[in-house]
Amino acid sequence: MRISLHIFGRLILHITAVIVLACFLSASAAGQRVVDKTVATVSDGVRTELITYSDLLWQLALQPGSSVTAPTSQELNAALQTTIDQRVFTLEAERLPRTAPADDEIAGEISRMLAFFPPGEFEKRLTQVGFKSIKDDNFERIIARRIAVEKYLDFRFRSFIVITAEDEAKYFREVYIPDFRRRYPESLLPTLDAERPRIRNILTEERVAAGIETFLDEAKRRVEIVVLSEV
Repeated sequence: MRISLHIFGRLILHITAVIVLACFLSASAAGQRVVDKTVATVSDGVRTELITYSDLLWQLALQPGSSVTAPTSQELNAALQTTIDQRVFTLEAERLPRTAPADDEIAGEISRMLAFFPPGEFEKRLTQVGFKSIKDDNFERIIARRIAVEKYLDFRFRSFIVITAEDEAKYFREVYIPDFRRRYPESLLPTLDAERPRIRNILTEERVAAGIETFLDEAKRRVEIVVLSEV
């Protein structure tokens, strides 16, 4: 993680803004019992994204298997790194004004999240971190923001990827066949044409992931990330 340091004057300004917003958040978050604090800031020189302790709990609430009532330092730090990445993408996405996500898109994304949890578990986790329910306005705003970032990533990376027939044949020959032979030595090998859609999807996702990783590394060189409180 490349974390650049603010000069002292800039840091004082950030801390002042942090204190003001942290007080607002701790007073306005319905059901929030823990006094909130700002953990980090991400700034592009024009806009500053604040990451609070609540943000980390909200991130953990969306991750199956993670604790929201007694998170470990390891869980909180992993959530912090994920949230920093999200805020970097948010700053980049806001450079290109786009239509806000529709209500049905938000509902669809929430339904997708629900599928990863046992019945009732997801909503229980949300109430434990300060939301009233899955229909909480603050929660829906968080989901809307994530959808906006996902749309930006799709536009920025996925829409420009080209997978050729030669790419598919090479993957089939060099990766798919050896893996299939190792896993299913007694089975008949499928044809390239039969596996072409799946191979195309795999190659697309690999290139999207590689593009996002490179882009994120470059974007972090353009922003200032300051960790104000250890978790």
